[in-house]
Amino acid sequence: MFTGIIEEIGKLKKIQTGADTCILTISAKFILSDMHIGDSIAVNGTCLTVCKFDNTCFSADVMPETLRRTNLGKLSSGSLVNLERAMSVNGRFGGHIVSGHIDGTGKIINFTKENNAIWVKISAKPELLNYMILKGSITIDGISLTIAKISEQDFSVSVIPHTRQQTTLLSKKIGDIVNLECDVIAKYIEKFCNFQKINHISDSNISEKFLAQHGYL
Repeated sequence: MFTGIIEEIGKLKKIQTGADTCILTISAKFILSDMHIGDSIAVNGTCLTVCKFDNTCFSADVMPETLRRTNLGKLSSGSLVNLERAMSVNGRFGGHIVSGHIDGTGKIINFTKENNAIWVKISAKPELLNYMILKGSITIDGISLTIAKISEQDFSVSVIPHTRQQTTLLSKKIGDIVNLECDVIAKYIEKFCNFQKINHISDSNISEKFLAQHGYL
């Protein structure tokens, strides 16, 4: 579990690709301080597992499904990536609930400056926009942000100077692809509503026992 608060910007040092495999080696500093084999690290919002590390970098395996669903397959040596370690139980929950499981990608279509903030507009498929609401949470390349505008084709976020300095978002260009993870609560609500519809369940049938039986409690 992650929060979407980026801890460090890392640099892709090496990509090893085989017929069915890919290993990313990423240089970092801060997040290496308490790293262990098997740790979960969000790389551009994608939850990866540390398979090797030293005092300058770490490596993680990437499965084909991850390459298909995210922008990791488009990275090259020298690319900058957002990094976050799994949430500590004794830490502050500064962002929102982030699983590190990417729902899909979006495309940056515009940057607009407004005083000290930068508006970023991103196009996305309808099946992703369906989970977004005005003032709701969205994770863009691992960054927890608030949706400030939304239409049937795109959504926009406003980026403050701190986020600009601590993440890679504003170093990107128009047309670049970003990873998107929608708010997990919206997905649970949709599943629950669809379950009701398919099984013709009325409100009077919903009880604490029913919710527990179907994994909601």
